[in-house]
Amino acid sequence: MIESGSCCALLAELLIKTKQNLTIITNSVYIANYIRPAKGHKIILLGGELLMEPQVTVGPVMTQSAQLFYVDKLFIGTDGFESSGYFTGGDIMRAETVKAMSRQAKKTIILTESAKFTQHGVVINFHADDIYAVYTDTKIPREAEDCLKQHNVIVHKIDTTGS
Repeated sequence: MIESGSCCALLAELLIKTKQNLTIITNSVYIANYIRPAKGHKIILLGGELLMEPQVTVGPVMTQSAQLFYVDKLFIGTDGFESSGYFTGGDIMRAETVKAMSRQAKKTIILTESAKFTQHGVVINFHADDIYAVYTDTKIPREAEDCLKQHNVIVHKIDTTGS
């Protein structure tokens, strides 16, 4: 299951290029459209109220749609991080959406660029205790990485410098 965001879109693209017979469940119209040319894969778009700007579905219909599935992994982005260990977002409807999706997954994994660790949104999405792993670049602030590790979050750092 994959929520929205640029990092999540890149993951979806990589998965359909490298895996066989994959099923991707998403609430992102953008991601579904982005990967739709893929042959041999199944894309399930969760219904709900469409937020036009981020091109995602939210609300009670989306929550009910998500409850039809149980997945090993949910990949989500984040708008920010608080030093107290909270991942944050900018929209309450999207926050409720990712929480509903997370309830249907064994593991919730954050995909984000390191700059988000110096920003914060106005809505709490998750505490670090609820996150299995974080994939980010090597510029993640040391304090944020230490906080995540203290909460047993696996931190994967990707070198994006091209070297």
